[in-house]
Amino acid sequence: MRSQFEYGTLADSKDAQQLGAILEQCFNSPPGSSEAYFKRIGLENFRLLRVAGQLAGGLATLPMGQWFGNQRVPMTGIAAVGVAPEYRGSGAAIALMQHTLQDLYASGVALSALYPATQQLYRKAGYEQGGSFCTWEISAQAIQVKERSLPVQPIHSPAANVFQALSQQQSQTNNGNLDRHPAIWEEILKPDAPEVVYAYLFGDDQPEGYIIFSQKQINNSAALVVLDWAILTPAAGLSFWKFLANHRSQIKKVRWRSSAIDLLTLLLPEQSAKLHEADRWLLRIVNVISALEKRGYPSDVEMELHLDIQDDLLPDNSGKFILSVSNGQGTVTRGGKGELRLEICGLAPLYTGLFSPCQLQLLGQLEASERRSPPPLICLQVPIPGCEISFSRRRIVDEGI
Repeated sequence: MRSQFEYGTLADSKDAQQLGAILEQCFNSPPGSSEAYFKRIGLENFRLLRVAGQLAGGLATLPMGQWFGNQRVPMTGIAAVGVAPEYRGSGAAIALMQHTLQDLYASGVALSALYPATQQLYRKAGYEQGGSFCTWEISAQAIQVKERSLPVQPIHSPAANVFQALSQQQSQTNNGNLDRHPAIWEEILKPDAPEVVYAYLFGDDQPEGYIIFSQKQINNSAALVVLDWAILTPAAGLSFWKFLANHRSQIKKVRWRSSAIDLLTLLLPEQSAKLHEADRWLLRIVNVISALEKRGYPSDVEMELHLDIQDDLLPDNSGKFILSVSNGQGTVTRGGKGELRLEICGLAPLYTGLFSPCQLQLLGQLEASERRSPPPLICLQVPIPGCEISFSRRRIVDEGI
């Protein structure tokens, strides 16, 4: 089936125009709007698929990193997956993903992540749920935090370099957070007009956090939408809430993005914040050895795991592996007893810590050679407040499939 498809990169401006038209139709975007998106992502980061010489669809790749166990693991995000209507149902979408993953493996990428419009397609390509990404909401009147110990500095011309160091400090302690691609910072800081972005630092010479937000009408109600934030100290957390509470005379509700277990809500006097939306992102282990060796592990753990992994798309990932963990680092060698058997899909939620080995065993995604429950695999699970990932403020995904 895949032999009828030709995979490649954008050859010229004509390719870009054709792919742009396909994506605009897929995502119901205004004509010509893809030009700005292509510029933001970079033409070199797009992949396309042809059928009999005709462009059938394409996608964007965002090379970046993802933090696991306080270590940065090379990861490529997948976005803007779109297939022209006349080629849907032909196998073009799965062929495009399979070719892209083989390309990523050849490039030495360890992981790939995306937001799915349909899980079934991406599960066929080896992706599985990796973490949560949620929108929380609270009434501005209900915040009721009065203490603020840090000064607040407005940033009148916000740029990524002002916030990157603070963002990285927060991200590296949370499994699943990103070392962001520049396009993501541009999405946050330079939205389409007429939206205005406001940014503030918490603290003086050495800021301890920041908030980036916009104000808009949501259901005929004035809302403050937090586009990005970083909190590094308790004082910054209290300053965050006090700053938002001071908007209560004009703002009715506040929304922010976080994980399913949100640490910011612990600072509120009451459980007044509620989950507004909850979503899951998918992860694909592209290179088993690289992914297991590049992530971090608890420094007090010394153990071996004997894995038996099956990957139908990337055969080098299949077989028996021994993961040896010592002093916070992992080393992988081939061979071993293969005591824990799982498909490549099942490795993703185990890798991120979204689900425990016993939970995956219960659902049939992990088999243990012994009758007893599998070991806790604490080396793959770092205690965290939640798994969260954000590709962009709009989370451009694959709704064109």
